[in-house]
This record gives sequence, structure tokens and C-alpha cells, in this order.
Amino acid sequence: MLKTRIISSKPIMVLEGKKKNLIVTDIHIGFESTLVSNEIFIGRNTSINETIEELTSVIDAEKPDSIILLGDIKSSIKNITKSEWDEVPKFFKRIRQKCDVVLIPGNHDANIHRLIPENISMISSMGMVEENILLTHGHTIPSENFSHVDKIIMGHVHPVFFQEDSVLNGQRVWISLKTEKQNIFPNKSGDIEITIMPSFNKYFYATHKKKYKKSISPIIEKIKQISSARIITLDGTIIGDESIIDQVL
Repeated sequence: MLKTRIISSKPIMVLEGKKKNLIVTDIHIGFESTLVSNEIFIGRNTSINETIEELTSVIDAEKPDSIILLGDIKSSIKNITKSEWDEVPKFFKRIRQKCDVVLIPGNHDANIHRLIPENISMISSMGMVEENILLTHGHTIPSENFSHVDKIIMGHVHPVFFQEDSVLNGQRVWISLKTEKQNIFPNKSGDIEITIMPSFNKYFYATHKKKYKKSISPIIEKIKQISSARIITLDGTIIGDESIIDQVL
């Protein structure tokens, strides 16, 4: 049976059964060009070097068999920017030196096959199933072929907590919620648990909700009612339930 846990203070999940996997989503390599257009400068190669260093240190500590990337590795949607041509292959090469790498493409990963080494496993953007868990980016509706699962782990939404009088305002969070399975798979009954991972990219930071553009997920759009929910900080503290879900979704 698969077990999951979050790594304290990191937007990284461990999925462990016969093999041990790390799960990461929404790295958005090359996003700096968007910041530059807004006259925000963080330094050349700063983000990619930080990303590689942070991930490899966790890999060294956890010693997983593989890392599963839930999409949006690159930042541009349709094109490949100059920085992505340089930095995406560098990222994959460095991480692959540590463990196997599986990529589930997201909506920002068009043409990413042109950037990844041959020893990277890239599968369908519809996602992959490990026992009873569907791993997917979150920008597509899951296939009925996956309707036997009772848990979905996804990214795409970049959940952030907004409460202006809180010290946690603008911080990345985990969301774990339960809803009726028929919302996602119309021919099934019972409950399904959905875990929404925080983005690995820490620069998607905002303190005002109106300034923060989060992605819309058809999975979340399908949910008519949430049975229960937990909002969890990166360090593992539960800070809310379904009553504040509108502050993070």
C-alpha cells in the first residue's frame, strides 16, 4: 500500500510503496523573463541554480528511486525561450544524475520533448496511476480509465493563502480535500481525496489576491461541494478547513 508524506518546509511529497518517489510540480523554468518585463530582477541563473540545489539536496537526503514531475517544468506556454533552451536541459541532466526522472507534461510544457535527454521518461499529459492514486498536472479532466482511483495528486493551481492580517498572507500552501467521486467520474460513487500541491517555484508570491493569477483547473471546476478540507502550510501546520477554501482556491 502506498504511503504519502510531505517534506517539512518543502513543496515536495514523498510517495512510498515498493519504490520511493519524490513528487514535485510547477517549477516554471524561464519565468524570469516575465519578471524582467515588470522590472523585477533576481539575477541571471539565480532561479535555476537554486532549483537544482534545493532538489538535489532533498534527493541526497531521501534517496528516492525516482522523482515524478507533475508538469509545468518550463514557463512559456507555446514557445521555447532562449533561457529555456539553456536551462531546461541543464535541469534534467543534473537531476537525472541523482535518480530516475518521470515527467507528466503540464499546459506550459508544449514542445518540451525537444529539451529533455533520452534517459528521461515522459508519459501522457493525462497522468499516471500508482495503485489507487492518480498523479496528474491538473489541467485536464481525468479519463474514465482512471475511475478506480480514490485519490488524485495534482499541481497547476499554485495554492496560496490570502488573509491580509495574517503573517502567512501570500504563502504557498497544500490543500487536501474530499468530495463526491461522481463529480470527477460520473459513473462512480463514494468519496475521492484530492491533494493540490504548492508550486515549487517560490517566486509566485503575492500578498494581494487581486494581483495573483492562479490557473483554473477543470478538476476543481467540476467539484460542486467539498465534504471536508485541510489547508496546510509548508511546515505541516494545519491552518484551516473547508470554511476558508475560498481564500486558497
